[in-house]
Amino acid sequence: MSSLRNAISRRAHKERAQPDARKKFGLLEKKKDYVIRAKAFHQREDLIRNLREKASNRNPDEFNFKMVNSMTVDGIHRPKPETNKYTEEELMLLKHKDMGYILQAIQSEKKKIERLSSTLHELDNKRLNKHVYFAEDREEAKEIQSRVEQSSSAPDFGNIPSRIKRKTASSYKELEGRKLRAQKLEKLYADMALQKELKKPGRKRKLREEEIENPTSQPVYKWHAQRKR
Repeated sequence: MSSLRNAISRRAHKERAQPDARKKFGLLEKKKDYVIRAKAFHQREDLIRNLREKASNRNPDEFNFKMVNSMTVDGIHRPKPETNKYTEEELMLLKHKDMGYILQAIQSEKKKIERLSSTLHELDNKRLNKHVYFAEDREEAKEIQSRVEQSSSAPDFGNIPSRIKRKTASSYKELEGRKLRAQKLEKLYADMALQKELKKPGRKRKLREEEIENPTSQPVYKWHAQRKR
């Protein structure tokens, strides 16, 4: 019976459209749309009621440290700028930790570069297979030698699959990127080490170009000798 009931054509019930007089309001709102809108409206009402209750029960003499550590700009509370938040010793310790992290990153990059370079070197310089041939006389030995030389003079580079070629090219690109990143990290580490040394106490001066024996792109400083007790 169910199959016969489904076989009979029925009228397709369509959703009621917005009347022509209310076309300016857009599509006609369905019950599921109304439920979502009503739930959001009641949540907003509950939130406003809770905030009003908290504001009415608040102690006017209550003290908060934000009252002292903030200022009002155009009716909005702004925190005071913290210029001297850290001391010189704390700043030196933070820079030292940053230098340790950068040094660790440099060592990690160098290990990855070495591993990738060795893999690509093995792919480029593939070791030849050692095959021992046995001949009964000189004529057969000459014939075997000529056949081996012909096969070795014509390498079959064209038989390499395109997938391996693409993978090798991407590995070379990755190697160049890692080398460039390692150079940038080394430069950053050298700059931070120089700034750390300049923060230390002691008289020092920057050398002129004619005073430097081996000119470099980085500035060179010289510390005055101090008597050690």
